[in-house]
This record gives sequence, C-alpha cells and structure tokens, in this order.
Amino acid sequence: MNIVAKDVHLGSGKFIVMVKDSIDIQGFQTIAGSKALENVPIAKKNAVVVDRILAANCQITAKTNLHELAFGITGINSAFGTAINPKYSSLIPGGSSSGSAAAVAAKLADFTLGTDTGGSIRMPAACCGVFGLKPTFGRVSREGVHPENSSLDSVGPFANSVNMIETAMQIIDPSFYPAKSLEQAPKLAMLNVQASDEVNTCIAEYLEKAGLALTQVDLASFDDAFHAGMQMINFENWQAYGALTETGLLGSDVNARLLKASETTQQQVVEAELVKKRFTQEVDDLLNQYDALLLPTLPQIPPSVVGAENTAAFLNLTGLVRPFNLSGHPAISVPLETKKGLPVGLQIVAKKNADEQLCAIAEFIVKAAQ
Repeated sequence: MNIVAKDVHLGSGKFIVMVKDSIDIQGFQTIAGSKALENVPIAKKNAVVVDRILAANCQITAKTNLHELAFGITGINSAFGTAINPKYSSLIPGGSSSGSAAAVAAKLADFTLGTDTGGSIRMPAACCGVFGLKPTFGRVSREGVHPENSSLDSVGPFANSVNMIETAMQIIDPSFYPAKSLEQAPKLAMLNVQASDEVNTCIAEYLEKAGLALTQVDLASFDDAFHAGMQMINFENWQAYGALTETGLLGSDVNARLLKASETTQQQVVEAELVKKRFTQEVDDLLNQYDALLLPTLPQIPPSVVGAENTAAFLNLTGLVRPFNLSGHPAISVPLETKKGLPVGLQIVAKKNADEQLCAIAEFIVKAAQ
C-alpha cells in the first residue's frame, strides 16, 4: 500500500503516529513527495509538533506520502506512488495529505498529521472516510513545516473518531482542553452552497436521523473567498518552489500549476487580502448567531483515480473547503456514506479558537445520528 514515504520509528508509547513528509523530523530528509527535493539536507531538528508528539510518549513509525509539494488535490503522485484509498480503492485518496488520511483509514496509526492550505486535511478525510481537523489558523505551530511561510496553512490531525482527534490536539497544541459533552443540541445553520444531489441527499438524511433541523444561511463572499484563497496560495507557492520548475524533476501537473502560479501579481494578492477581511467578517457575524455552520466537505463524490491525473481539472473539489483557509476558522470533516456505499464528508465550521467546541459539536452530531 503506497502510504509510507519512509519508515522512521522514533519513540515508544501508547499511540502510533505517522507524519506527513512536509514536516521535519531530525535526521531525515523532508522531500514533500518530490524528486526535485531528493538531494535536500536532512533536517537538523524536529518540527515543534514532532517534539510534542515524542514528549507525549507516542511512537512515530513513518512519514507519509503526499501530493507533490503539497500542491494538489487528488493525492496522485507519479514519482513515489499514489496512496491507495483503503475503503474506496477505485477513488482518489484526496490531496494533499493523501498518505496521512489513508494510513488512518487502514488503521496503521492511531492518528496522523497533515497540513491544510486549501483543504488538504478535510478533502482526503472525506475521500478516505475518516475524521480530519483543520485547526484555527496559527493555533498549532508550523515551525519546521514546509513551505516555511504561509498565510493559509494549518497543521492538524486525522483519526477514526472525534475522541482521538481531541487526543491528538491535546498533544500538538498544549492550549487545547476538550470541552464537556453537550447536553443539548447546539444552534446550527446550513450554509447554502452548490453540491451534487447525491451529496446533499446523504447529508440531509444524516442530519434528519440526528434529529437536527437547521436554518439555511448564505455567505455573500463565499465564491470570492475561494478565488482569493487560490490567488494567495499560488503567489506563496511560487515564491517557495518556483525555482524547482527549472530542475525538470517536477511532476507535470505540479510543474504546470507552478508556472501558472507565477502569473499571480502582487496586486491580486492585495485584492485577495481585501476579500479575506470582508469574508472573515461575514463568517464571524454568522457565528455570532450560530454555534456552527454546516456544509458538505466536497461538492461531489470523489472521482476515480483513473483519469484524475490532471489536478487543474479538479480544482472545483476544493470549492467548499478553501474559503475557510482564507478566513482561518477551524473546520472538521465528519465521514458519511451514501446508500450506495460512497464517501461523503460533512464539514462543520466554528468560531476562531473554538476548536474544542467544534469537536464537541461534531461528537454531538455523530452520537445523535447513531
């Protein structure tokens, strides 16, 4: 199974952990799934999150594979192999944290770490049928995470339960203290977004089973936020990795995306920052009225691996996740399944730095639907 980028085996303890290979582990290279980085020096020290995992008496057994340079949404990696989706083997594992999601789905680890710049935790979580949390931007340390500078990226966990997500967060974020279980239904709103009938029906039936009736709400700048987030990640990834396009070693999809990203102007970034300010305020205003916003993680059932090599053709898959990278709000993907046995993700978004409350809401919904 193409999940592990390299075996590590550090520490010992009650939890087995795997770490995305865009996160430094001392003594090992961090090549981010790219042939263009095969000759980089080994990391001189651990990323902060790795030190925290080891300090918590956990065992890190491997680094996980990913979509090259964490700059893709399918998880397909021609250089080092594509992580097989353990539960839905014909479908993409999702990117960019493909190996981390697949490892949890295959029960090779108690929890894994991924990174999420434009949906790269929530998307593979939905594809592989596991839980994935993008914490509030800035809440979890990115020291020792690549690329070094990012306005949108968050480190977060994958697991097979909300409880293990909370455990992982306590380990990587010392300020995280799980909230008490909710005794009554939170005040929830369903965000009006475009998704397939199959996805909408699955989520509606799940929420009906949970006995939840939600108010429908809109975010005026939602589509603008998607495009602004794309401009910012393009600009920053070109700064970080543009030189690699001269090596001839990048996969064709990532090389093409980077060259396209080189066209992003500083003025476009300035305009994106204005959208960020406006959209963030819109989300904050809604979350002052509701405890959480609900929407699909993905707008459709994940596509098959066959024919999904062209990342650019599937960028619409990030349409419902990328806006919350721009705003920085915490978001979790809860795994659902259609009557035909296909994966769907329910995305839940909460106030900034209310990550504990977000997990409690997710747990309430999951238990209510059982």
